[in-house]
Amino acid sequence: QVQLVESGGGLVQPGESLRLSCAASGIIFDLYTMAWYRQAPGKQRDLVALIINDDNTHYADSVKGRFTISRDNAKNTVYLQMNSLKPEDTAVYYCNAHYTYELNYWGKGTLVTVSS
Repeated sequence: QVQLVESGGGLVQPGESLRLSCAASGIIFDLYTMAWYRQAPGKQRDLVALIINDDNTHYADSVKGRFTISRDNAKNTVYLQMNSLKPEDTAVYYCNAHYTYELNYWGKGTLVTVSS
């Protein structure tokens, strides 16, 4: 059974940092492209960042220079370091593991709230 379990969300003030973690089980982690998506209230789910390996990453323009995605294949875990957080970063953040159209999995999400 595939499981993606996110952690690290919470309430922070603008300008502060958070690190999200996503622990995967039930998949051959190294084979998967890992990604973080987010969904704000009333909006669609959007890609935040993805990582194939340390040399292949992609970021949404809105988070470039502030967020860093990384992965530890030994721990089957993907991270999202979020710095200089803004109120518009408030959303539920979802972990995604993608290998093929059929082998595509989602976590249940973790809430990040940025507010003063």
